[in-house]
Parts: sequence; structure tokens; C-alpha cells
Amino acid sequence: MAEAANANGLKRLDARYLGEVGYAEGWELQKAYVKEIDREERQETLLLLQHPPTYTIGSDRHPEHLLLGEEELKQRGISLFQIDRGGDITYHGPGQLVGYPLLYLDAAGLDLHAYLRGLEQVIINWLGEYGIEAGRKPEYTGVWVGDRKIAAIGVKFNKARQRRGFITSHGFALNIKAGIAADGFSGIIPCGIEQYGVTSFNDLTGLEMTVEEAADQLLPYFAEIFHYECGELIK
Repeated sequence: MAEAANANGLKRLDARYLGEVGYAEGWELQKAYVKEIDREERQETLLLLQHPPTYTIGSDRHPEHLLLGEEELKQRGISLFQIDRGGDITYHGPGQLVGYPLLYLDAAGLDLHAYLRGLEQVIINWLGEYGIEAGRKPEYTGVWVGDRKIAAIGVKFNKARQRRGFITSHGFALNIKAGIAADGFSGIIPCGIEQYGVTSFNDLTGLEMTVEEAADQLLPYFAEIFHYECGELIK
């Protein structure tokens, strides 16, 4: 089902907002989509969603950055997963926009670091429309406003079996809801970074943006950076 480029050389992106999805369900959905995209049975896809309270530990594997014991996790209703993306520990929860781009990256001229920088740029450009001066810290991935992180980035590059290249999975987590730092980030050392804090869009602006509204607004910025035809977000 791979789709040819349109007259402007842009491919169609299947972009979907799924609402709240359990972490395990979302992980399995990504794996299934990666296989279908590799076989050219599905268009490249951007999944936008929220997760219930969850900690995920990436391939850096620093369990000491989790500050809560098993009983405290149960009391707070927070799930814990060790997963196959890069990076350290982070939090997902209601009020955070999670994006899983499932894209085919052709091996010709492939620059994996440019893909990461592209994800950051999508968010930087969107925040700039609201007068938020966001940027990067050279030693870290993610998007920062001063010394506070507003979006975490952690990806996996799945080697394509049918073609030369990779299919991306995992992606970004953009904090929208005010107070999200206290909701779940207080139980971890986010990404193993002790000296800096966490912020959110609503904390910075004083607005009451919903995650669904943010998903609608972010899609055109994603399509522009990654050169896709921008259709409507499917809900």
C-alpha cells in the first residue's frame, strides 16, 4: 500500500489521534505497523496519543534513576516497562502528547541524527508560534526552554527486511498539561539528568491547551519538516 508521491513530490502520511492507549497496547501496535510498512502493506504513519501513568526505561538501563519502589508504584497507579528505544527513564501520562512516527528511512544518504533533530525541530517550530523560545542542549536530545525540558525524544530504528533502510518507532513525548512535572516526573530522575527540570506548554503560556488540540496543531509542522502531504488528523 505504499503510496507514490504527489505532483509536489510529497508522500501521503496516515496521521491518527488515538486518545488514551495503554502502554503495552501502544507498543504492540507500533510493532505491527512497522512490519506492515516494511512489507509496503501500510502507509507511513504518525500515531498521536496519550498514555495512562507509565515509566519507561530505555536501552541505557539505569534503574537507579527510578526513585519509587514497587509498592509506591502500585499506590500511585504507575506502570513500569523496560523497552527497546534509546535513552534512559522517562514518564508518560495524561496531559502529555506522545507521538510515534512509523516512517521508512531509505538507506541512500541516510542520516539518523538528522531524523532526531527533525523531531526536535517540529516541536521547536510549533512552540515558536506561541512566542516560546525553545531549543536544544548540545549534550542531550529533546526540546528545552531554558533549563527545563518540555519534550523528550527516544526512538528505535528497525532494520527493514524487505527494503534497504530502516522503519522508525517510538518518538517524542511533549508535555502539555500544567503541573505534569509533579504528576509523575517527581518519581524519577528524568533521562538521568539531575541538574535540570521539566516544564509544560500550559505552565509556560497560562493557556489550557488540550492534548487533542495540540495534536491537531502539531501535524502540519511535522508534515513540513519531514516532507509529507498534510491531510486531516484521523480520530
